[in-house]
Amino acid sequence: MNNQDFSQFASLSPFELKDRLIEIASSDAQRLMLNAGRGNPNFLATLPRLAFLSLGEFAMQEAQRSYSYLNSGFGGLPERDGIAQRFEIYADTYNGKDGVRFLRAAISYVKDQLGLDQDTFLFEMVGAFLGCNYPTPPRMLQHTEEIVKAYLTLEMFGSVSRKGDFSVFATEGGTAAMTYIFQSLSENGLIQPGDKIAIATPIFSPYLEIPVLADYGLEIVDIRMDEHADWQLPQSEIDKLLDPAIKIFCLVNPSNPPSTKLSDAMLDQLADLIATRKPELFIVTDDVYGTFADDFVSLFAKCPRNTLCVYSFSKYFGATGWRLGTIALHDDNAFDAALANLPEDEKKRLDARYASLTTEPRKLRFIDRLVADSRAVALNHTAGLSVPQQLQMALFALNGLMDREHHYKNAAKQLIRQRYKTLYANMGVKVEHEPNDANYYTLIDLQELGGSLYGPGFEAWFSKSDLGTSFLFRLAEETGVVLLPGNGFEVVNTSARVSLANLTDREYASIGKFTRRVLEEYYEEFKRSRERQTFDPALLPSASLATSDADPRARPIVSTEIQS
Repeated sequence: MNNQDFSQFASLSPFELKDRLIEIASSDAQRLMLNAGRGNPNFLATLPRLAFLSLGEFAMQEAQRSYSYLNSGFGGLPERDGIAQRFEIYADTYNGKDGVRFLRAAISYVKDQLGLDQDTFLFEMVGAFLGCNYPTPPRMLQHTEEIVKAYLTLEMFGSVSRKGDFSVFATEGGTAAMTYIFQSLSENGLIQPGDKIAIATPIFSPYLEIPVLADYGLEIVDIRMDEHADWQLPQSEIDKLLDPAIKIFCLVNPSNPPSTKLSDAMLDQLADLIATRKPELFIVTDDVYGTFADDFVSLFAKCPRNTLCVYSFSKYFGATGWRLGTIALHDDNAFDAALANLPEDEKKRLDARYASLTTEPRKLRFIDRLVADSRAVALNHTAGLSVPQQLQMALFALNGLMDREHHYKNAAKQLIRQRYKTLYANMGVKVEHEPNDANYYTLIDLQELGGSLYGPGFEAWFSKSDLGTSFLFRLAEETGVVLLPGNGFEVVNTSARVSLANLTDREYASIGKFTRRVLEEYYEEFKRSRERQTFDPALLPSASLATSDADPRARPIVSTEIQS
């Protein structure tokens, strides 16, 4: 048993701790390191990427056509007129390519379903591939925005009717979206040092780490999800939002790392509270995992006036390296209303800040202030996500819109759900998929699992001994497996976060077996400690802790042997 003291790592962010674990796990050159700590998927959408390459070939033909009399690798900007007709000639030549067939279908779709002009759409896409111009408008290319709006409506609204229009800002991934939102809220006086921010926990750790920075100085109010109620929010936690000092409510939905969506009833409950009792509350919902849940509905649909929606294409399309994120905000929103209600001295301060952009700074919408603030205002004219990135974003969105029979979506869901079952089966635990599960991550509740396998005495000893971090280091050192600590995501119990997106089914089987083996070794240490009479009987929980009256679905069903 390794008795090293790991307390020195307790204050590290889980993603910083990950680097230390990877270093240890990689120390044995003869062993494969298995990193289930990050959520980077090992699957990706191929059709929109093939379409990108095919469009690129056509775009280069268009560029060469402009200066065809110069045989020197010289090209120019394509001509708009007749570009769709020229594409048809190109497509007839290369129609056997999947990418070309996708583009043909996409051009038809944007005309018939979105009402976009084919020549104008294709001209924008070709120009985006060539990357010859600054993003214009800076917030987002016109046709790309319409396509992404249609995609977000499909994925975020579910059966909820869309009420009113919304605008989208294309960002360098969801991380940039988070950065810009906090920055602009602060710059525009919508949050002040000492204000309270409510955060639904557990949550992606930067949402806990950003607000307390000296830049913002916010006080965090923990709105804790209940593990034994399918990770939903109890009424007592929701009622905390009524605190007048709470200006903003942040959540990840489906949650990270529990990977459970808010139920329809919970969404209605939150929407009613906000509409009737907290109408000026700002909401930021990060819905990157929504596409992995069944029948997903966002707070962006339920509370359209109050909610900024962050969505990233990274996970669903296997595109973390592309850095494709969005911020969406309804045209009628609480953020603009709050700007209009600022004190006059604040309005004058902001008039000066945005004076170089417009003669009427007070009419500048919050979403456009996000764009300007992202480039220190003075560089607003060169702001925006690079246009080749916007092209790939549009093609990903079209892939989702045109997948009428959900072939890609069903394959992605089936893949991660099978890995979820494999992982737990090899720990000796039987699990079933529940309606609110997304299963992109899972939390292995080590103390609860240990208690289920070896009894409440072991559960109490494991918790008291603070073995969570030790477990992660032992797993890394002895098996090469890297997981992240649940407490870094504000999880109460000793737990480990496992991404179900980035390894093979066989490797998740190995992680399950390794986890069970290490717990068995801890159990042997527990028995030895009892034999040495070093275990304090006062630590044993009462009989009431050995059972639970919680919903039985909240706990895995544990068998006595590891299943193959």
